[in-house]
Amino acid sequence: MSATQLEATTEYVISRDGTRIAYEAIGRGPALILVDGAFCYREFGPMRKLAALLARDFRVICYDRRARGESGDTPPYHIERELEDIDALLGIVGGHAHLYGISSGAALALAAAATRFPIDRVALYEPPFMVGPHARQNLPSENDRHTMLTRLLEEDRRGDAVKYYMCDVIGMPRLMASIFQFLPMWKKLKSVARSLPYDSTIMGDFALPQQRAAQIKVPTLVMHGSKSWPVLGDAARATATALPVGQHRTLAGQTHNVSATALAPVLQEFFRS
Repeated sequence: MSATQLEATTEYVISRDGTRIAYEAIGRGPALILVDGAFCYREFGPMRKLAALLARDFRVICYDRRARGESGDTPPYHIERELEDIDALLGIVGGHAHLYGISSGAALALAAAATRFPIDRVALYEPPFMVGPHARQNLPSENDRHTMLTRLLEEDRRGDAVKYYMCDVIGMPRLMASIFQFLPMWKKLKSVARSLPYDSTIMGDFALPQQRAAQIKVPTLVMHGSKSWPVLGDAARATATALPVGQHRTLAGQTHNVSATALAPVLQEFFRS
C-alpha cells in the first residue's frame, strides 16, 4: 500500500466539553494515534506522510488538536481538555491504542500515558524539556509567556504571536522567523496562533515532569535526531531514564524536522515488538 493509494475522509468526535475534534483514520491493525506539536495540524505538518507509511501495519489516527484546522475550541483552556480529546479518540478505535507524539505533542502524549487511559505503548520524538548543560537560561516564565501571547492574540496580532513563540519560546533566530513571513507557510502558521498558549501551558516551566514520567508503566521509546539542538538530545535521554520502562534511540542524520521515512521503520519495529 503506497501513500498515493491511501485516502481518508474527515470525521468528527465530540470531546467531553462538547468540542468537535476533526480526525481521519487510515490503515488496518492496532490503533495508533499521532499527536502533533506546536503549529502543526493535518493540513500542515509531518503526520499525514508518516501515517501513510505506518498504515501498512496500523490503523492510524491523525487529528487536528483543538483550535487548529477543522477542530473546534471551547474556552477556558486546560490541559485536561486535550487529554479528554485523546480519550474521545480512544473511544472511536475500540478503547485502547498506541500513542506517538512529537515536540510539545510528545509532552502531551506523556501526560496522556500517565493517566488511566488504556495506552499500549508510547513513542516520543524530542520532547523539548529544558534539562542538562545545554538548557536555555533566558526562557520567559510561564506567566510571562501567557501574558504576552494573550495580549497579542487579543489585539489580533497573530503574526507577532507566531514570531514571539518561534523566537522567544522555541529559540529560533529572529532572521529565520522574519524570512518565514514571506513564505506560503506563513498563512498557515498564523491560522493556528490561538493554539500557541495551549502548547505553552502544556510545557509549563519546560522542566522534565519526573513524577508524571514515573507513573507510566507501559514501554516507552524516546528519540532524538543526531543533528538536532543538543538540549533536545539531553531531554530525550533524561526522559527515557525517568520512565520505568523507557528506552532511548538516536536517529542518525535527523533534526527536529524528522523525516517520515527515517522515523516510520523505527516506530513499526517498536510498536510491533
